[in-house]
Amino acid sequence: MKNKIAIMGFGNPCRSDDAVGIYVIEELKKSFGAQEDISFFDMGTGAFEVLYKLKGHHKIILADAVINTGEPPGTIFRLPAEEVMKAPQDDPMVFLHSLKWDQALSYAKKILREEYPDDITVYLVAVDDTSLEIQLGEAVKNAGNKVVNHIKKDIAVYYGQPV
Repeated sequence: MKNKIAIMGFGNPCRSDDAVGIYVIEELKKSFGAQEDISFFDMGTGAFEVLYKLKGHHKIILADAVINTGEPPGTIFRLPAEEVMKAPQDDPMVFLHSLKWDQALSYAKKILREEYPDDITVYLVAVDDTSLEIQLGEAVKNAGNKVVNHIKKDIAVYYGQPV
């Protein structure tokens, strides 16, 4: 069996552009369908229990919104594993249904221990609209589509396929 990839999309689908991580996951599911070696996790609600399902995965890719970057909405940030490992913080007041990506990685590391993968990539999309709305803004949706394409390339490279 190939090494497994976990792809996690964070966000609240009822908070406009904050849902970009969920959008990315949904678009990738359309492209890949059900596969043994790629798991898609919607981290929008009920996120904490999903962390236990990361066991057995060798690579993690995350997509989320980020606010207050000073960059225009739709700006994409790609963080390598080294930066990700600096970021996770323990938060004793974490809410079980509102994990942020860095909190999720921190708790996943505690849950998975020696099985926690070293290969982690985070894609963040700059947003400024998190109002109660169920549609993404055009710039953020376009950025979400670019993240989908980046992740498809990441998957191809990981499995040694032509890009």
